[in-house]
Amino acid sequence: MRYETLTLSELNRLIKKKEIAIKELLDYVFTNIERYEDKINAFIDIYRDESYKQAEILQKEIDNRDNLPLLFGIPIAVKDNIVIKGKETTCASKILKGFIPPYNATVVNRLNDNRAIIIGKANMDEFAMGSSTENSAFGPTKNPWDVERVPGGSSGGSASAVALGEALLSLGSDTGGSIRQP
Repeated sequence: MRYETLTLSELNRLIKKKEIAIKELLDYVFTNIERYEDKINAFIDIYRDESYKQAEILQKEIDNRDNLPLLFGIPIAVKDNIVIKGKETTCASKILKGFIPPYNATVVNRLNDNRAIIIGKANMDEFAMGSSTENSAFGPTKNPWDVERVPGGSSGGSASAVALGEALLSLGSDTGGSIRQP
């Protein structure tokens, strides 16, 4: 099954009814990351071990909850200009290499409150200044459907990751087409 083609409601129902384990979703996205990432470069950083630890905790919570938040157990990529406490945030620039934020962006707190699993930081144009995701200090992101073309936008890492099933959802940002172009 190609999980990236399902809606969040469909995924939530499958998780709630235990027709799929959260670990299976992670296996799926990490298998796709292993398969495509060397060619596509959608991620700057990946949190594999932490994701699996979180999945174990969440799987145990399913029995003790009447209602699961929509994002419960969903593997999500976050664009590298959105800060996560304790995780390097570079905005795809070597200038910020080593910057570890002491707090979460509000959207990250909301993902955590809804029990989503943040699997890594998506590549982007440096400081979100671009429209092709070619201008990252960590190398360009390729278009998953044609590597000779750009994915578009500064959120091309987010878009490419979802298109390939490397993440089932991804956050980006948009100032002038960064999401609309991909």
